[in-house]
Amino acid sequence: MSEKTTRNRRIRKKLHLDEWAILGFEFSCNLAEATEEEYELFFNSFAELVTAQHLYITLNDDSESLDGFVTSAERYGNATEENKAAIEAFLNSQTIANDVKVGALVDAFYDI
Repeated sequence: MSEKTTRNRRIRKKLHLDEWAILGFEFSCNLAEATEEEYELFFNSFAELVTAQHLYITLNDDSESLDGFVTSAERYGNATEENKAAIEAFLNSQTIANDVKVGALVDAFYDI
């Protein structure tokens, strides 16, 4: 017999549950060989987009691919479909990024 656990608002907030859940999304792409200047321009432009969208990104890269997880920089904020579209459009517009994949919005604490 399983009963649904009920938690008060304070505990839900501490556990980032229900109305306090934080949504984010994963992305990945392969990076083509490029000059140091092209990489610098790519990453600087990417950083400008992230800052303008008020996002945080955790990156994993191995010089051939770039993948990461995106969340909102706002406290208890969520990444949105518009943020996903902006990241995807940016990556698709770059000549050194190919095979771009952007995942669905998921709970950043419990669904990754």
